[in-house]
Order: sequence, then C-alpha cells, then structure tokens
Amino acid sequence: MEVALRSLELTVRGRLDGLLQGNHLGLVPGPGTEPGEARPYQPGDDVRRMDWAVTARTGEPHLRQSIADRELETWAAVDLSASLDFGSGACDKRELAIAALAAIIFLTSGGGNRVGAVVDNGSGPVRIPARGGRAHERAALKRVAELPRAAEGTRGDLAALLESLRRPPRRRGMAVVISDFLGPLEWQSALRGIAARHSVLAVEVLDPRDVELPDVGTVVLSDPETGKQREVHTTPVLRREFAAAAAAHRDEVATVLRRAGCGHLVLRTDSDWIADVVRFVVARKRGWSGGVS
Repeated sequence: MEVALRSLELTVRGRLDGLLQGNHLGLVPGPGTEPGEARPYQPGDDVRRMDWAVTARTGEPHLRQSIADRELETWAAVDLSASLDFGSGACDKRELAIAALAAIIFLTSGGGNRVGAVVDNGSGPVRIPARGGRAHERAALKRVAELPRAAEGTRGDLAALLESLRRPPRRRGMAVVISDFLGPLEWQSALRGIAARHSVLAVEVLDPRDVELPDVGTVVLSDPETGKQREVHTTPVLRREFAAAAAAHRDEVATVLRRAGCGHLVLRTDSDWIADVVRFVVARKRGWSGGVS
C-alpha cells in the first residue's frame, strides 16, 4: 500500500505540477474576498461582478476581478460504497476515486490550506480532521485507501454522507463530493445545503459499463449493493434501452449539480483522468479570468 500510494503521489504531483503552474486560483476558482484589478466587460462574463464605480467613471462596463482566498479549508466527501468496487478499464472506480482525492489534495494544499475528509463504504462515515502539511495529506490519503471494501449487500447512503459533511457547520471553504452518483437522487437536498455555504465540486466517477452494455451474448448482471443477480441476453434492443436509461440518469445528475451551482468533473476508468483534471481546472480558470472556456 505504501509503495502504491507513493507512486500515485509522484504521478499526480509530477504531471499536475508541470501543467498547472501559475498563480494560485484554487481548484474551483470563485469570486473570493480579496479585491483585484478591474477589467473591461466581455460577453459571457458574470454581471454580478460588475464594478459600477469604474463603469460610471470610464463610461465603459468593467468587472472587478478578485483574488482567491488563501488558507482555504477543503473537505472531501468520498463515496466508497460497493458500486465503486468495479471497473472494466485501466482501474476500478474505487481506485479512481482515491486518485481523484489525491489530485484534489495536491491542488488545494500549500499556503496554509487545510484538507479534511469524510469517507463511507456503506458501514458509516469515517471522519478525518482538516489539517495542513504534507505528512497529514499522506496520512489522510492512506487512511482512505485502507478503508475496507464494502461487504456484498451493503447499501451506500450518499445523502447521509453529505449530511455528515454538512454538519456541524464549518467556516466557508470548499467541499468536494466524489461518487459515481448511481441510484436515486435522494442526496440532492443535502448537496444544496452544502452549496449554499461552500464552493462545491462534484467528481463523477464512471466506468464504461455504467453507460453501456457490451455485445457479449448472455451475461449475469449483479447489483453489489443488494447482492441481486440477473441473467440477461444482451440483445441490440436491450443495449439501446440500457444506454438510453444510463444517459437519462447522467443528464439528471448533471442537471441537479448545475442547479446547485456545483462544478462538475467527470472521470472515467478508461481515460487519462489526469488530463481530464487538467482540462477542467484550466477551463475553470479561463472562465473566471474572462477567457473562453
């Protein structure tokens, strides 16, 4: 485990450090509280950041840029329920969720920032206090990675996990939710409660088999959170219906996240997840700085 986590850290830090050099803007750049310089308004900019004093003085619409808060406190809610103990790509979803957490820890560390986590495999939330420093970051990542896999038939409860992140109330900061978001959307109320106070990033962890069935003839499908199994024949009609239902669910999840004002990063087990993280962060930075995202 130690060797695997060290290798993961080197991979994440090595690739992200070279690709995301520059001023500290945060993983999900937000308006912050420290005022920066004004710049001319560009189509598509957030009008809530209009600087009316400069606009009146110059006769041209201007926005007030701001600097992201320092000493950020980030909390991650990591869903490691049984549905993540599966993967048909380069890794399983659980491993990808842990890798995503490693990237988040790296991107939000330093400068007095603190990182904490609440993780649940279906047996109840485990809380890791928010602290700073490289030693804490490694210990937190190790503790999450060493959490036992859920026993078959153990249901995850993302709503309860988010409530444990929401209470007790914490100082304003950043919240990251890592999950495959499969199943009923009973968690959306808790998510809105978190988003009302914090900047929120939702990391959706997917496997190709979450969105499409392979053309393999007869196959046994198993629900790891209930233990139920069903033998099916993957006919073209069934594959189309499965893909349509999966796409509809993903669209519904994306809509809920968007309405709550969350950033939404999708990582897949069959793609270069670090490149996906980089594209997401760069796009967010450009969006807040007035560039095209």
